[in-house]
Amino acid sequence: MAEIELSVLARQCTNDRIAEKSVLVDKVQAWEKRRNSEQVKIVWQFTTADARIKLRHLYPTIVS
Repeated sequence: MAEIELSVLARQCTNDRIAEKSVLVDKVQAWEKRRNSEQVKIVWQFTTADARIKLRHLYPTIVS
């Protein structure tokens, strides 16, 4: 989820080069405040069950 939020931040807030750290901090704080107040949710592309099928090679198989 962190990667998704960083991607959104990059697209919505920091698409320009920002020369000063203080300006960057201000922009990110404003973006974060707006994003939190809107209670933005992530829309997953597929369910956990679908992910386990599609990404089967990443999940270990436990044999007892």
